[in-house]
Amino acid sequence: MFGNFMQKMQDAKLQMDETKARLDSMIVEGESENGLIIVRANGNKKITEIIIDKYIVDEGDSEALSDLVLVAANRALDAAEELNQKEMNQAAQGLIPEGLDIPGM
Repeated sequence: MFGNFMQKMQDAKLQMDETKARLDSMIVEGESENGLIIVRANGNKKITEIIIDKYIVDEGDSEALSDLVLVAANRALDAAEELNQKEMNQAAQGLIPEGLDIPGM
């Protein structure tokens, strides 16, 4: 019984590690209301790219630029969090013994 439990725990760790590695290559986007700023993040909630339209740079309004980057970044991170939760929940299915209630799983 205990050996089976330990094997399941090792399997779970391996599956979670594989899922985290896969999430590194999954990219989501968030953009500002007007689409002038696009922020990309991976499924592990790390920002990978920020694209700023030349128009907003030429305008020279640094406060507006900061606001737009903030909105786009938060949208990208929200999307990354949603993707991360979905993938981790899928990876955990079948690894948790029946009847064990773990919040968020």
